[in-house]
Amino acid sequence: MTASVGAQGAAQPQKHLATASAAEVGDGARSFTPNGNGILGTVRTGGGEVVARAAITLISTGGRQISRSVTDSGGAYSLDVPGAGTYVLIVAADGHQPQASTVSVDGELLSHDILLTGTGGLAGLVRESGGRPVPEALVVVTDVRGEVVATARTGLHGDFACGGLVNGLFTLAVNAPGFRPTAQQVETGAQGVTQVELVLGVGKRVQGVVRAGTEDGPLADARVTLVDAAGNVIATTTTGSDGAYAFTDLDAGDYSVIATGYPPAAQTLRVGDAEPGELDIRLTHPEA
Repeated sequence: MTASVGAQGAAQPQKHLATASAAEVGDGARSFTPNGNGILGTVRTGGGEVVARAAITLISTGGRQISRSVTDSGGAYSLDVPGAGTYVLIVAADGHQPQASTVSVDGELLSHDILLTGTGGLAGLVRESGGRPVPEALVVVTDVRGEVVATARTGLHGDFACGGLVNGLFTLAVNAPGFRPTAQQVETGAQGVTQVELVLGVGKRVQGVVRAGTEDGPLADARVTLVDAAGNVIATTTTGSDGAYAFTDLDAGDYSVIATGYPPAAQTLRVGDAEPGELDIRLTHPEA
């Protein structure tokens, strides 16, 4: 280090900060190489809050690391750049969605401020209509494109949590054995956890046996169709080797069950809240 004489005649140290890198002088410090190439800026959230301790990495377009820095308490950063050219700037911070962008440096200091999107999560409870928790329910989160972005299983108390989600609209679908699946739209915030509660209804069941003729023998491979009170086909199935059929995950209400294999037979039944619907069907040839 050399010294120069100031106006008062005292020796003053002459600093060469222009040759120091950002890593040498501390986080967020602004010093650049003598060629004048450099990048500086501030990292903030969409709401305007500064993001401290964000990691800033500069790489070449070929993937080689060029420089790195960490934002200071005011969200400021600076990076040395060896020369003019195009680079990729990568920013990462806890609780925020990482971001990468292309920057071009042409021999002058480049001011490049960065906005980061916060990440949040979903958490909540899954209960049945009576209020009891539903353990081991599968929770699936999809984005607006229908892509699955997170899954979880509920605990003993019906609780679940899905983290690392960007803010936006999601569809939350839940299903569990013995219950009717349900889905609802949820909007997450930029940060923090969005609380939700979902109620699963107990699925009703219609079952029975299709028999052939007057000898009460079970009829295999008979086609059975379930129709609601409005005439809409809800589901179809085929009887097994024992002539049995079943429809599950139904709402309470009036249904018609139509079986074919011999000349078709149709019968109606009411499915209540307490017990499953039981309906055996006999198919016979019409008498001559």
